[in-house]
Amino acid sequence: MIGTACALIGLLDIAAGVFPRFRHSWAHSLAEILPGAVSPLAAAASIVVGVLLLMLAHGLKRRKRRAWVAAAGLLPVGAAAQLIYRHSIGGAILSLVLLALLVRHRGEFAALPDPRTRWKALANFVLLGGASFGLGLVIVGSHPSKVVGDPSIRDRFEHVLWGLFGFEGPMDYTGGVDYTVGYSLGALGLLTVATTAYLAFRPEQPVAQLTSEDEDRLRELLARHGGRDSLGHFALRRDKAVVFSPSGKAAVCYRVICGVMLASGDPVGDVEAWPGAIERFMAEAKAHSWTPAVMGCSETGGEVWTRETGLDALELGDEAIVEVPDFTLSGRSMRNVRQMVGRIKRNGYETRVRRASELSPIEIEQIQRAAADWRGTDTERGFSMALGRIGDPADGDAVIATAHRSGEECGADGATSTAGTGTGTGTGTGTGPYGDLKAVLHFVPWGTDGMSLELMRRDRTADPGMNELLIVASLQAAPELGVKRVSLNFAMFRSALARGERLGAGPVLRGWCGLLIFLSRWFQIESLYKFNAKFQPRWDPRFVVFRNTRDLPRIGLAAMQAEGFVSLALPRIPWRGRGSGSAPGGGSAAVRRDAVAPVAAATEADAAAEPGAGTAAEVGARGRAVFGRMRAAGATRSAGARSGGARAEGARSAGTSTSGAGAAGAGASDATGIPVGAGVPGAPTG
Repeated sequence: MIGTACALIGLLDIAAGVFPRFRHSWAHSLAEILPGAVSPLAAAASIVVGVLLLMLAHGLKRRKRRAWVAAAGLLPVGAAAQLIYRHSIGGAILSLVLLALLVRHRGEFAALPDPRTRWKALANFVLLGGASFGLGLVIVGSHPSKVVGDPSIRDRFEHVLWGLFGFEGPMDYTGGVDYTVGYSLGALGLLTVATTAYLAFRPEQPVAQLTSEDEDRLRELLARHGGRDSLGHFALRRDKAVVFSPSGKAAVCYRVICGVMLASGDPVGDVEAWPGAIERFMAEAKAHSWTPAVMGCSETGGEVWTRETGLDALELGDEAIVEVPDFTLSGRSMRNVRQMVGRIKRNGYETRVRRASELSPIEIEQIQRAAADWRGTDTERGFSMALGRIGDPADGDAVIATAHRSGEECGADGATSTAGTGTGTGTGTGTGPYGDLKAVLHFVPWGTDGMSLELMRRDRTADPGMNELLIVASLQAAPELGVKRVSLNFAMFRSALARGERLGAGPVLRGWCGLLIFLSRWFQIESLYKFNAKFQPRWDPRFVVFRNTRDLPRIGLAAMQAEGFVSLALPRIPWRGRGSGSAPGGGSAAVRRDAVAPVAAATEADAAAEPGAGTAAEVGARGRAVFGRMRAAGATRSAGARSGGARAEGARSAGTSTSGAGAAGAGASDATGIPVGAGVPGAPTG
């Protein structure tokens, strides 16, 4: 209530400073004995105080101590400005009443400040500068009877801009209004500069990060209790903070976004010690006046959270888990997946499923660059079911599944034929920017006998069905890796979709299901559910835990920011000519050179194969070969449209042409609606 009252009094102070004063107040005679410059300065002070009180209102609602101190200092100034300029006894009394309430309840304003960085200075300059310019336009137009002439819109804009910098503009006023407008605009400009400078040069308190000591303690807890929750390993994200129970046997990892203290998954460690870690979590939220919330906890975790804290829980969706001993490609229900995988293997693709520690540094670097380039979005997506890195030395137990298309040979007519299927162990030699690599899946450990899918990426030019191919290959290789259960993607609102499709579903359920299908045009809701259902998993529900229903929109916005679907940061500027770097797992992303790199690689390969070639015929043959590779990599053509007619048809092996792969792949993997490289709300796609 005090925060709302502060916002209302801030608006009143702004209105008092912007609009003309009431001349018929009995206090006007008292104000006439003051020096002439006092009244314009009071108007400027009223506007500045009003803007600052509006900025402090949110902090007062969150019971921040610093907001209380600032408001207690500003309210007397606002009351004096109301009395001197607007001659409003009522406005001054309201400010003093709010001041009295703040003093009486000062003990309730003890919340600590939020972690901060200097990026807030830039945001303050942009937002407050824009607000000051808009308010300045209102100020210059609030005295129409005092304006000299008929200034244009351009003159008004120039007057505001010059006034914010402390200079006179092209507009003139009569009756001393020039001073009021000039002081008001100058005060707004000074406020913008002063607050930006304060935020830029104040001591920085970095946002909490996971320290190496905290990470070691978490790994010890995961070694003993990591098999209980499939999301446990994601607690090792290094953009999270952690609180431990008093005994050190349990921990809760979280991240603070827009005042929401957002945890993900279940607490890590011994279930008996969970209440202690949850109590520390809630105490930290109370100390900073953060809104506590949990995304993606299990049913057991939700029961503990609600019992220990009094919070409420809502089912968010279901996690798809495949039991490896029960998985098989046999049967009618697996017919589509079986046919899809068989077709892709016939087209010359091979798979490799290995622990991350078994890959060479060159392979890791290649996978990191490919994952960065195939991401499809500017920001890395994922929070609750994403680790945010690949190939870190500390994550040697992670499993990386890759798809390759090696043994490509290009004839003079540009047709591409492939050979070789099955599973390989060596490093592929391809002509693309990432060799023969076509798709990547990354799994993180889930205890000692499980793994959880963290990332899915594929080359946009590869055949449809890469994700299905690699998931099947991973499930088939799981017994050799000692894996008995695999956690796949998280499907939001899966139960609502499943119940809405059943016979006899009610109108409310059908309407909710229809809305989810409509939203699936922008978010992968139905498509991800259908994709997961292909592998006949069991469905484990996941929940969101929250304090009040009114907090859900705020928690939802914070969750979308954490997952990377909403970004409040400034857009990145694309730099031309930037060289390749390293991926999120080990550095910056490489610049996509889809058109240049294949040509350069093909030219180098041809030169290496024929180092002594120098005749015109040999150079022409190499040029035709390069052009053929460009055609094969850039487009899918039907067999009848190729030059050479029947002769070219006879030269190709059945089922190995790129045209055959594209035709057979229609409606397969990508027909599920899962965009290549795109993120999924709550899904482990990085």
